[in-house]
Amino acid sequence: MTALTTPTGGPTALATVRDLTARAGNTVLLDGVDLDLYAGRVTALVGPSGSGKTTAALTLLGEAGPGVRLTGRVTVGGVTVVDGLGPTEGAASVPGRVVAYMPQHPGSTLNPARRTGAVLSELARLHHPASPPADVVAEALRSAQLPAGRDVQRRFPHQFSGGQRQRVALAQTLVCRPRILVLDEPSTGLDTVARTRLAGELASLTREGLGLLLLSHDHDLVRALADHVVVLSRGRVVASGTPAEALPVRPRPDVVRHGPRDPGRPPVLEVRALSAHLRSHRRGPVLHAVDLRLAAGACVGVAGLSGSGKTTLARCVAGLHERQRGRVLLDGVALPVLRRRTREQKRRVQYVWQEVRGSFDERRPVAEQVARTAVRLRGRDPDDARADALRLLDRLGLDPETAGRRPAGLSGGELQRAALARAVVAAPDVLVCDEITTALDPAATSAVLAELARLREEHGTALLWVSHDLGLLAAVAHHVVVIDEGRVVETGAPDEVLRAPRATLTRRLVDAMDLGAGRAVADTASGRTGADRAASHPS
Repeated sequence: MTALTTPTGGPTALATVRDLTARAGNTVLLDGVDLDLYAGRVTALVGPSGSGKTTAALTLLGEAGPGVRLTGRVTVGGVTVVDGLGPTEGAASVPGRVVAYMPQHPGSTLNPARRTGAVLSELARLHHPASPPADVVAEALRSAQLPAGRDVQRRFPHQFSGGQRQRVALAQTLVCRPRILVLDEPSTGLDTVARTRLAGELASLTREGLGLLLLSHDHDLVRALADHVVVLSRGRVVASGTPAEALPVRPRPDVVRHGPRDPGRPPVLEVRALSAHLRSHRRGPVLHAVDLRLAAGACVGVAGLSGSGKTTLARCVAGLHERQRGRVLLDGVALPVLRRRTREQKRRVQYVWQEVRGSFDERRPVAEQVARTAVRLRGRDPDDARADALRLLDRLGLDPETAGRRPAGLSGGELQRAALARAVVAAPDVLVCDEITTALDPAATSAVLAELARLREEHGTALLWVSHDLGLLAAVAHHVVVIDEGRVVETGAPDEVLRAPRATLTRRLVDAMDLGAGRAVADTASGRTGADRAASHPS
């Protein structure tokens, strides 16, 4: 156990976690964890998927997952929310104005039946009845990098992109004006430009006295923001210190592009003049006459700002977005929308979407749900399908015990890999990947990339890969398509696009790739020097 102590005369912690242990049955999720949060400072909690980061963060609210037993002591704002017997009655006073929590999958916090502005206004009146709701809402939206106008506030959650939903969820936490903000993977789904802006905005919030607990696999974001880093592995604190002391050097995974490169090969998938709209009668245009070709075994990467139409393009190919014009062809034959596709067409085109938790049945074990795809779409024997599923899940880093749990028992990164496995067991000819590595640590990312490389080489599976990570696309894709406001603004080989971008948007995305400058962004926003930052956190 690594203890973080406050020297005599040092600042008082907003929250303290001491000897925190969490168990689910015979499984130890957290083992003697200590942690401190301070006003105006950023503490980062990092570690592999399933290491206990989210479990630790939830204890600040006095909460735990189903069947999880807590011991130890957690004090927030002078209130003990966890003691030796578990969560206390006092924990009910903490959520909202003391601690606000944004989970990794924002869709779980957004009410699909209510407009964004109505929810934000209700939260503003609940937590700050003396302040004009419109002012509080506008401030929260701007801090979350969203326009404060009527258009955003009238939208329902499904009318935002994945990255935009992430920012709406952030606005819902900020509108409470908490003293402590807990952010679980806040850069998930954000393009490089938005991520840089987020780093600057979070630095500004901490300058105003907010205490921030950042849970993230994005080590560049952690380096740009954090005063102190705590590293978890299998529920134990294994390292702590400044980002330079606690974080390992993380080179990009060594990925070699595989598959055919001949542009003259006939495409297995072709998109012709595809346009899409959010509402009926062609209102709310999202895509404008998009074309692309994808050969067997190849990978086409799709990049762009959040809300540019990337996910809508992916959903059109998968048949999930029905308000579309143009054609999606599979081996030259037009594909209908999903509900009209044959079983074979569904098998041949599989889609792994960004927010995976809602795609699993919470009542059934994950391994069973993965295997069921092979039974339903390929006619596999249930026992053989389960064996195939377990082998695949194991290659992706999920052992049988983990895969045998229900979805609530898996971390976000583990579920993301399970969702990929569920699509792969269908043996698709085209796999549409929408931000499938956003919740993964480097080791898990490498396992995913190795599995997809195997699919392309051995089975000729073609990948349509939507990602905000231009560096990742450069490593895996043969061709990159950049979309801006629903239009293709640049295409080409990834090395060419990154080395000499032609479109203004592409240059912005490339320029914002390196968050190494984010440390300077954060320090400038907070008015602190690097030396000030290194010395400011008790250790």
